Amino acid sequence: MARHRRVAYRKRYQNRFSMFLVTLVVVLILILVQMGSLELKRKINTKAAEEAALQAQIEAEIERGEEIEKFGKEVQTKGYIENVAREKLGLVYEDEILFKQKD
Repeated sequence: MARHRRVAYRKRYQNRFSMFLVTLVVVLILILVQMGSLELKRKINTKAAEEAALQAQIEAEIERGEEIEKFGKEVQTKGYIENVAREKLGLVYEDEILFKQKD
């Protein structure tokens, strides 16, 4: 009978130890999963900030493109061409009289 009790005690002890090991492994896996989750959340936040910065840059470049297009249309007008010819090249019409100021 004593031997039977020892065997039953050993089995119960082994079952408890096995359950403890299984529980320990499960807890360790949960900890690792949680750490991985936190790392992924950090990466997501970093990428979201990068995305916002790139989106702002895209909007700025679109606005710049619109300004360039607008300037391109303005450059082709007769008034702009005349202004550049007068200011930078010093050209005048044939029948135009120029008055210069003395410095």
